[in-house]
Amino acid sequence: MLDLNAKSILITGGTGSLGKALTKTIFKKWPNVKRLVIYSRDEQKQFIMNQEYPVSKYPQIRFFIGDVRDKERLTRAMNGIDYVIHAAAMKHVHIAEYNPDECVKTNIGGAQNVIDACLASGVKNVVALSTDKACAPINLYGATKLASDKLFVAANNIKGANPIKFSVVRYGNVMGSNGSVIPFFINKKKEGVIPITDPNMTRFNIPIEGGIDMILFALENAWGGEIFIPKIPSYKIMELAEAVAPNCQTKVVGIRPGEKIHEEMITASDSFHTYDLGTYYTILPQIPTWNVDDYIKHFNAKPVPVGFSYNSGENEEWETVDTIREKIKQYLDPNFVAE
Repeated sequence: MLDLNAKSILITGGTGSLGKALTKTIFKKWPNVKRLVIYSRDEQKQFIMNQEYPVSKYPQIRFFIGDVRDKERLTRAMNGIDYVIHAAAMKHVHIAEYNPDECVKTNIGGAQNVIDACLASGVKNVVALSTDKACAPINLYGATKLASDKLFVAANNIKGANPIKFSVVRYGNVMGSNGSVIPFFINKKKEGVIPITDPNMTRFNIPIEGGIDMILFALENAWGGEIFIPKIPSYKIMELAEAVAPNCQTKVVGIRPGEKIHEEMITASDSFHTYDLGTYYTILPQIPTWNVDDYIKHFNAKPVPVGFSYNSGENEEWETVDTIREKIKQYLDPNFVAE
């Protein structure tokens, strides 16, 4: 059983949606955590988050200004840290397309800096956040996150006698996260028109609590080098619009640069190394540092069929208009009313 009491944790990108939710969970589940370092480059977001978590009430929290591009700063921040959750990224698809070099510096260079700082600092366990867009990427953001995933998986091969473990969690659209479609649609209701990129578009859907559960699962169970993927439902973009704003018109505006109609989290090429763990799938490293047969036995892991893929448009589980509304009330706004 994972126990973070008396442990020190660092979250890169800690002022983002996931970082704030993870902070709340950690203090709730492990009130005796030794230290929680919120590492991010946005001083305004740190200032606001500090109002919610004042040091007078949460003496374990540390707000550490820093960029993942700065390896020296990262290494200093990781002094005495046991666990690292790497959530920092440049993630807006269209912005990355317009500023490709900046995306590469943060998402790839930053990932390698996190790895190097962890290896130099005695960190025990690292979980990096990925995205469905890293699977068969067609945009720069997805390509940089695929490269990041590869770096974290391969980091297990260069650690030598260091017992550190690196793993990755990959999931789809997080409900209510910064820049995501549900709060965007809710805001657009005021204008009476919901912009639709493509009527056939589908997306995976996971509440932020589901993302946190995955991170904690990886911290507790990863052997090093796995990419964990949740079994989650998809929604159709038109049904999302109906769920959020049934009385609004919809206007097709076309897909933005780098967007897909459907997202994928496991490709047919991945199927040769993919196993079903029950709640999650896992893509095992092609060069594992441990015995695969032992892993399969330990987790009672079942190989997926050769050629298996996991696609938001071909999913077996779907959200409906009603379930979307229920989840908005449950996870985002209890006072939400579809109108």
